[in-house]
Amino acid sequence: MKLFELIFSRALERRVAAFQDDLLQRHVEEVQNIYKTMRGWRHDYHNHIQTMLALEADGQREQLKKYLLGLNDDLTQVDTVVKTGNVMVDAILNSKLSLIKSHGIATNVKAALPGALNVNDVDMCVALGNLLDNALEACLRQTEGERFIRVYIGVLKQQLYISVTNSSGTICRSGRSYCSTKATSEHGLGLYRIDRIAAKYNGSVNRQSEEGVFATELLLPL
Repeated sequence: MKLFELIFSRALERRVAAFQDDLLQRHVEEVQNIYKTMRGWRHDYHNHIQTMLALEADGQREQLKKYLLGLNDDLTQVDTVVKTGNVMVDAILNSKLSLIKSHGIATNVKAALPGALNVNDVDMCVALGNLLDNALEACLRQTEGERFIRVYIGVLKQQLYISVTNSSGTICRSGRSYCSTKATSEHGLGLYRIDRIAAKYNGSVNRQSEEGVFATELLLPL
C-alpha cells in the first residue's frame, strides 16, 4: 500500500511539475510578446516624431494637422486594452489576449466585473487563464477555416458569468465529458482546475460543441 502511494505521489508530482513548466513557458511567451509590441510602438513613435518635425520645418501646417488627426485615429484603434474593473483580471486577460492576437487569431471581448466578488483573485485568474489557454490551443490545432476567440464576462442572474467561445477542429469526448486532444496529459489538469474552482464556489461549468465551435460557460455565485 505504501509503495503504491509513493508511486502515485511521484507520478502526481511529475504531472504537476510538467504543468507548472508549461504555464511558465506560456507566461514567458506572453511577456515577450508584450515587450515586442512595446518596441514596435517605440519605433513607430520615433518615425512619427521625425515626420512631424519635417512637416513643421517645411511650414506645411495643413499637412501636419492632417497627419496629427490621422495619428489620433490610429491610436484610438490601437487602444484595445480590456478594462474590467479588476486589476488582477485585467492583467491576466490582457496578457493572454496579446498572445492570442500575435498568432493572428481574431478576438471579440466584452468584460465588466462588479465591485465585490465572492471569488478570490487567484481563483479568478486560474480559471480565466486556463479557459483562454484551452481556447488558444484549440485554435492553433485548427487546420482550416476562420480562427476566433470570443470572451464575455458579466453578471447573469446574480452570478458571475464567464463565457469563452472558440473555433475548433477535432473535439475529444469521453462519454458526456470533454477531454484533451493534446499529446501530453498535463492539459487535462487545466480542465480539472476549472471544474474544481466551480465546485469550490458552488458554481457550474457548461461545455458545448457544434460544427467547429467550442464554448465553455462558467457560472460562479456572487
